[in-house]
Amino acid sequence: MSSNTTVRPPSSEASGSDFARLSRKIAAAGLLERRPGYYALRTTVVAGLYVSGWAAVALIGDSWWTLAVAAFLGVVFGQVALLAHDAAHRQVFRRRRASEVSGRIAGAGIGMGYGWWQDKHTRHHANPNHEELDPDLDPDLLVWSQDQARAAKGLPRLIGRWQAFLFFPLLTLEGFNLHVSSVKALANRSLKHRTLDGVLLFAHFVLYLTVLLWLLPPGMAIAFLAVHQCLFGVYLGSLFAPNHKGMPILTGEDRPDFLRRQVLTSRNVRGGRLTDIALGGLNHQIEHHLFPSMPSPNLRKARTIVRRHCQELGLDYVETGLITSYRLALASLHQAGAPLRHARVPTQARAHPSAE
Repeated sequence: MSSNTTVRPPSSEASGSDFARLSRKIAAAGLLERRPGYYALRTTVVAGLYVSGWAAVALIGDSWWTLAVAAFLGVVFGQVALLAHDAAHRQVFRRRRASEVSGRIAGAGIGMGYGWWQDKHTRHHANPNHEELDPDLDPDLLVWSQDQARAAKGLPRLIGRWQAFLFFPLLTLEGFNLHVSSVKALANRSLKHRTLDGVLLFAHFVLYLTVLLWLLPPGMAIAFLAVHQCLFGVYLGSLFAPNHKGMPILTGEDRPDFLRRQVLTSRNVRGGRLTDIALGGLNHQIEHHLFPSMPSPNLRKARTIVRRHCQELGLDYVETGLITSYRLALASLHQAGAPLRHARVPTQARAHPSAE
């Protein structure tokens, strides 16, 4: 008997790589579409808070209550940084020029070199948690693995012993580090538009210091600067700490396919809409790394699709509460510094006179 069985080509939904199949599901759900109304509202609110904060400094003036405004502006600066992040990823605008203009404006508002940060962050997204390729794992102050600890010298060697306990105190310096790194990057001739970045950076610094010294006595101006920049640094560091710290670190030629490279090195943080606002959508880190240009309000909806896809593949999809994510990050830092705590300090035997 002859068979009438027809061999059918695989459906488009079942063909392609694991990521290609997931990408089709996400596109079909319309989650890659821009959200102009959301970003118009969010930008208006954040800009309003930014202007209101500085207006409050002018109105309150020579009073220690101004330090409360400094704390408020520390949070507002963090929200501006999140808008710059979304613009850099083309979540706000599809076109490169509009994205760069808006990102530079936001970066200038907080004293951040947009070109430097975008270059650094792009390299992080390409190779998250890769010890040699992810710039966020450079052991410039902290060590992120025991291999880095064994090779550490100078400050990383000194701090690395107890870095888990020093992590949050050190975040108070992150705002200053953002400014210093932005300025240092201007010496890099390969950086695009570095002259423009330099002009915007120094305009921010001059305007910032002029406003403080004009509105406040010198001592209070210094106190305002310290409170503002330190709390901005803590908030900024707290936004990124839960996402990759404590997740597997890749080394050498260890480069799995795109889907696994992004999912296995990232951690989501559970929470509601308030968590989305506070962390700027970065609590959905897995979805963000898989689809960097996806508008942040769509990440929560994408989570269901991505998690189910990972379950079908038997792929670990890590999601914890916020406090647990910090605990895991600190535990990872403590473990990374273990070789420094256990290193033997050579002791020199004192020569006894009778031995000579």
